[in-house]
Amino acid sequence: MMELIEDGYEYLRDKTLDSIAEVGRIAMLVGDTFRKLGRGLRSFGLVVEQMDHIGVQSLMLVFIVSLFTGAVAAVQAGYQFANVVPLKFIGSVILRSVIIELGPVLTALIVGGRVGASIAAELGTMRVTEQIDALDAMAINPVRYLVVPRVVAALVMLPVLTIMANTIAIVGGWIVCLTTLDVSTHTYVTSMKTFFFMKDLWSGLIKAFFFGGIIAWMGCYYGFRTEGGAEGVGIATTRAVVSSCVLVLISDYVLANVLFRFIFNS
Repeated sequence: MMELIEDGYEYLRDKTLDSIAEVGRIAMLVGDTFRKLGRGLRSFGLVVEQMDHIGVQSLMLVFIVSLFTGAVAAVQAGYQFANVVPLKFIGSVILRSVIIELGPVLTALIVGGRVGASIAAELGTMRVTEQIDALDAMAINPVRYLVVPRVVAALVMLPVLTIMANTIAIVGGWIVCLTTLDVSTHTYVTSMKTFFFMKDLWSGLIKAFFFGGIIAWMGCYYGFRTEGGAEGVGIATTRAVVSSCVLVLISDYVLANVLFRFIFNS
């Protein structure tokens, strides 16, 4: 019995130390990214290429998810408002729920699943085939050449995608209100204009900015840490996606508290 307890204690200790060490390695990667930021931005073509990969190629996925997110939000609001709240307020409910929460978070989750996996798989393949070692041998810093363009592109494109997702979701809610809930366009738009606040929009975009960094850094970190051939690439890809999604949700809670309790409290 004592041996089992000791083994369990050692296992928990080792896991705790590994987790702390991993947080430190991620922090070091983030610090290296900022140190190489100036020189990395000189390769602006690489940044534009990653912006296309992260943003433009995600448009169709974002469009589909956002459209049905707005539609579902309208259906649920109509159901919950029935005999309780006048439907003339449904536009404001859809607007604020989308721009504050649903737009940035769902966009980050779907882009994190697509882009995070892609970054981790690409860099992981480069690691196991020793292409990253070759960059080091040619005196090309891998962080400057591989990480900086992806991080910058994600930081820029996630807010852009979030704005598009917000717009599409609001249109999806409008379509449902117009066709199934008997809410006119005038009522829908008036409700949105009455309860629209710029701080709500800014809070969603600030969240999206941080989410973009999380997605890019997790993909790059696990890609760089890949080992063990094709199986290792698969493991790194899975870890990158899971870590991105979990950290997006955790940071969403933290940012919501910071933004609405301190920054936008007035």
